[in-house]
This record gives sequence, structure tokens and C-alpha cells, in this order.
Amino acid sequence: MNRAKRAKSPEKNNNQAKIAPIMSQFELARLGDGEIAYIKELTSEEAKRLYPAIEWLPVGINLYALYAADGTPIALTDSRQAAIGHARGDKLEVASVH
Repeated sequence: MNRAKRAKSPEKNNNQAKIAPIMSQFELARLGDGEIAYIKELTSEEAKRLYPAIEWLPVGINLYALYAADGTPIALTDSRQAAIGHARGDKLEVASVH
């Protein structure tokens, strides 16, 4: 008799221990809250989409958005140095994001 080998069912191989999260999603979102910020470079088109209330943005320029650690927008500027200056003025450490 020619028997086909069956693939093992993933349900039968649940020998792996489940790892509990180190922190909750809420705690992760608050990590660095009020202390850390990050800067993201945006095109003016991206900025218009993310910040529809800003109508005066010229087309074709790069802008720099300063965000709190939890992703809350803090400032939108036309230079990285201005975004860094704003962060320093608010006593925020700028984290490198890649």
C-alpha cells in the first residue's frame, strides 16, 4: 500500500509556552511620555493628508513633524533644526527613528 504522509496539524504541536507581555499596550504607548519625541520628514503632500486643517502648505517641499513618544503630533516645521529646537524648548529628548 502506498500511504501519503500527512502534515502534522498545528493544533497538535502546541507544545510551545505562551509568553506573557512584559507591558500592556497602554503602558507601551505611554513609554517615554513627556520625555521623548521623534522627528519624521514628510513631503508637503503627506503633511496635507495627515494635517488636513493646514491649507497653506506649498507643494513640493519637505517638512519635519515632531511627535510625542505616543505618536501625538506636537509641531510641523520647515526645517529639522526648528523641530529639534522645539523639542529642546519642551525639554524633550529626540529619539532616532529609522
